[in-house]
Amino acid sequence: MGRPVVHFEIIGTDPQRLRSYYAELFDWQFDVGDAAAEAVSAPGTYGFIHPDATLDGAAGIPGGVGGGAGYPHRTLFYVGVPDVAEALRHAERLGGTPVSGPHHNPDGTLVVGYFTDPEGHLVGLAAAR
Repeated sequence: MGRPVVHFEIIGTDPQRLRSYYAELFDWQFDVGDAAAEAVSAPGTYGFIHPDATLDGAAGIPGGVGGGAGYPHRTLFYVGVPDVAEALRHAERLGGTPVSGPHHNPDGTLVVGYFTDPEGHLVGLAAAR
């Protein structure tokens, strides 16, 4: 297998409403705090999904729901890479378009970035440091 999907997120202008919706729909539980970077979600509005949130004990991909006023609506997945800046350059060489990043979280342990593929799909990149 190549690089794995390591995280997904749902971003919108009303994160509390989205979290309530998905909590009711899928029985998800959230820890609300800050996202990896303010480019991802307004401070204090990002809800990480509990890793033990599945009813049958099945493992899933970690995720989060966040956003806030002025954040674009999107559903996004992140692919784990060793170097976000290099992955953005590689995506561009292959016909994609870098959109944003690299963005570092406040303690410097995570870097994220975004690009669109040749057909315009937004894809996230993430690297643990």
